[in-house]
Parts: sequence; C-alpha cells; structure tokens
Amino acid sequence: MDQLAALRLFLRAADAGSFSRAAAAERCQVSTVSRAILALEEDLGAALFNRSTRHLQLTEAGSRFRDGARLVLDDLEQARAAVTSLDAAPRGLLKLNLPTAFGRRHVLPVVAELQRRHPELAVEAMLTDATLDLVATGADVAIRIGALPDSTLVARRLAPQRRVPCGAPALLERLAPVVGPEDLAARPCLTLALQPTDKWYFRREAGPARDGVEVPVAGRFVSNDSEALRDAALEGLGIALLPTWLVGPDIAAGALRPLLPEWRADIAPGPERAISALHTGRRLVSPKVRVFIDALAAAIGSPPYWDAFAADDGLTAEGRTAPVQR
Repeated sequence: MDQLAALRLFLRAADAGSFSRAAAAERCQVSTVSRAILALEEDLGAALFNRSTRHLQLTEAGSRFRDGARLVLDDLEQARAAVTSLDAAPRGLLKLNLPTAFGRRHVLPVVAELQRRHPELAVEAMLTDATLDLVATGADVAIRIGALPDSTLVARRLAPQRRVPCGAPALLERLAPVVGPEDLAARPCLTLALQPTDKWYFRREAGPARDGVEVPVAGRFVSNDSEALRDAALEGLGIALLPTWLVGPDIAAGALRPLLPEWRADIAPGPERAISALHTGRRLVSPKVRVFIDALAAAIGSPPYWDAFAADDGLTAEGRTAPVQR
C-alpha cells in the first residue's frame, strides 16, 4: 500500500481510537485500515497500537510515530498548497503596515498598479512610523527600515538603507568646502530628533568598519520627521543626513548636492541597515502577499531606482533610471 495513504489511515485510527471509525471517516473497509497499520508495523518492526476488543491505544512507539507522521503530512499539504497557489490570482484584503514617507513615495504607487491588474484585491494601508506588532494588528506585510530584531517573522531584503549628507547648492557655495567628515562639525547641520546621539557616523566605503569617524553635529533646526529635514535642506537651512530613497530625486535634479561620496554615513553606529518586507507565512505564502512583495521588489530594482543619481556622483558603482516617475 502507498505509504502516504497508510500514514493517513494510521493517523485517522490514532485520532479516532478505533479502526472502524477510521474506516468510516475515510470511506473504506475496516480491513483496509487494518492492513495499512499492519504494513506500517512490519516496516517499522514495532507495534503501533495495543489492541483489545474494546480499546485501541497507542504504544510508546505509536505515539512517537504519530507526531512524526503528522509533520510529514502537514509538510506535504503545505508543499502542495504552495505549488497550487503559484497560479492563483491575488484576492481578498491585503493589510499593510508602512513607514509614512517611504510608503507614500514608493509603496502606494505599486499598490495602485497591483489593484489595476487584480480587481479582486483590496488593500488596507496603515501608514505610521511606529513599529507595530504584525500579528497583533492582523497585518499581512510590514515594511521595516533599519536593523531587524530576531523574531519568527519572515524577512525579505528589498534594498539597502543608505544615507547621504547633502545640502542646497546655494548654501554649499557660501560655506567652506567639506573635504572630510570632521568638517561637518563646523557647518550648520539639520538633525533628526529621534537619532540616539548628537553625532553622525562615517566610515569609508572601501575601508574596514573599525576605521569609523564620529562627528558631533548641530544646527538651528531639529525635527522628528525626515521629510521636514528634507524641506529645510532644500530651503538652504543646513546640511542634512537623509536616506537616498527620500532625496535621490532631489540630488538627480540638482536641488541638493551630495557630500563625501567616498564615505558611508549613518545616524547611529552598527551594521548596514536595510529596507525589508516582513510577513508571517514561513511555510505558506498566500498569493496576495507573494504578488505584492514580488511587485515591490521588482519596482525598486537592484540597485534601487532612487540611487540612479549615484552613478554620476560616485556614490555607488552603478545606477539606473527609475522605472516609474514618482
């Protein structure tokens, strides 16, 4: 007998506590269940049940085998579902947790295109810069920027989170040239109120992490919002250290000028940050989640389209044009 079929009959009998009830549930003969259990016992060299006229009880070997058999069948069902879902159209409600500025600029245009292609897909987008619990909020996907804590969530890296010091050309022309990171200590800087210290951290793109430089920065404008800092930089109020996904188009248009292209900069020390999509489907990803994350990753590209300016400014080895005007 097919071993998978035998495993199913064994689990039915173990759960029902009876060969006859297992046979009724599987719509087969009691003798079919009995033969399947006997074949498994002969193959394993161990009795799976203690049998009597009134009771059917698992042996110790049977209890251990039941747990393993259930995992095998669960994995098989998950594998079958994963394959059959590949061609399934996304439908139903997709709940998203998105960082406010990044979500508005780079995720919602992808959502709009997905909904045009898939009319049965509904989307609920929660835009907030607070880190919400994915399970508690019932969200399907969360976009997170920064280092990820250990968790049971599945993460897909979409792009690096890169920051670049930049300022309005008119301001930079009035200031003494910024040759190295230390020069920023004597320049007006726009700082993020949420950054852990009053320093910016630099290390050379091609150098080891230990060769970093810490620079204390200060200025006359502080905000807890990166978009407000961008606006202040565009107005010439100071030099800002901002994500390339926020100021890449401004730099490409010449409204902001990047500084220190040979240095990698951040508002806190530590490993490289990233932009990631998180979801809970470790074993089975629903079509709506899979299609959304695939579409977002394709739209962002590698390198990210917002870093296209970097090719001309020496910030990365290559760049490319944004596929969609945002």
